[in-house]
Amino acid sequence: MRLSRRRKSTVCLVGGVPIGGEHPVVIQSMTDTPTADVEKTAAQAISLARAGSELVRLTVNDSAAARAVPEIVKRMEASGCPVPLVGDFHFNGHLLLRKHPALVQALSKLRINPGNMGLGVRHDANFRTFIEIAIEAGKPVRIGVNAGSLDRELFAERMDKNGNRTVPLSAEDVQTEALVESATQSAEVAIGWGLPEESIILSCKVSRLPQMVDVYRRLGKATGFPLHLGLTEAGMGIRGIVTTASALAILLDEGIGDTVRASLTPEPHGDRTAEVRLCQEILQGLTLRSFRPSVTACPGCGRTSSDLFRRSAAEIQERLDKLREVWTQAYPGSETLAVAVMGCVVNGPGESKAADIGMSLPGAGESPKVPLYVDGEQEGFLEGEGLVDDFMERVKTYVAKRWGDGVS
Repeated sequence: MRLSRRRKSTVCLVGGVPIGGEHPVVIQSMTDTPTADVEKTAAQAISLARAGSELVRLTVNDSAAARAVPEIVKRMEASGCPVPLVGDFHFNGHLLLRKHPALVQALSKLRINPGNMGLGVRHDANFRTFIEIAIEAGKPVRIGVNAGSLDRELFAERMDKNGNRTVPLSAEDVQTEALVESATQSAEVAIGWGLPEESIILSCKVSRLPQMVDVYRRLGKATGFPLHLGLTEAGMGIRGIVTTASALAILLDEGIGDTVRASLTPEPHGDRTAEVRLCQEILQGLTLRSFRPSVTACPGCGRTSSDLFRRSAAEIQERLDKLREVWTQAYPGSETLAVAVMGCVVNGPGESKAADIGMSLPGAGESPKVPLYVDGEQEGFLEGEGLVDDFMERVKTYVAKRWGDGVS
């Protein structure tokens, strides 16, 4: 893991998971099942946790959902996945938390959007009730401001002031200023009511990538609280993946961000855990964290007349993924393993030498003789129909020797 240029922030403890400071960036996700359906929601939360989500957020929108949360926590603990749960509240969170004390105790963090707590005096009273409940229970709070539900009074006031400027800003720039102001002012108010600084996480979520980068850069300069990164709606398919990866990579590489979520829209009946895997790949690609052994493989070109290296690379990655859970327990550190499966003689030898262990196919022929490289040095050749099997045996031996007691 490389040394990052992380901005300095306070550290917020969420159910035993530290967020902020020099701690690793934390991955979170959110269920999309009706929270009142204990069986479905618990199953999905467990699935997300097993995929690597370190926090799981649930919608808590009515009393049925509120009553379900403690049972969901019990089922997660019984399954061996006691990942902290975050309650997502809008409009009536202060009422639900006061009405259901067991809900407050079951959750590890409370998420509130100040823009959805009413207007004027009613807003202040509702927000204060919410914060006082968090203080009484000793729960951290994410104050999450959204462009789609920004405090209307604040935004209208800022737009009026903008109209009096000699050179008015664009509506988006005014909105960005208002988002940052809403988040920071809400945090200051909560602190004034007694919420400890180390119990606050902030977020300002929008849907457009350039605005997201802008708002978080400003937020990062304006405050020292941990920041949760994410687009409000990233979108579907490759668009959602690209938009999320681009936005998070820009900010994380600048040291901005302490916890992340990829708000992908799944295909119908799609796999919700895809958002967790995407966050892992982004963090691993930036060398901020490591989650699984990686395989470097070339894209192929006219020199690679055989598709053997492609089939080999895919099979090796699949086998490594299956071994990951066992290796994580038996060989801590093996998640940083770098493997190369290259397809021709142009870049193959160099990339294979740069990996921990790699092989470089010659680019043609179904029965090639393939050089094997370990820690930058050539260690013989592999050939024949059992090429992949032989390579994986060498990988297992390497992992056992480097991160274990030498027994594979």
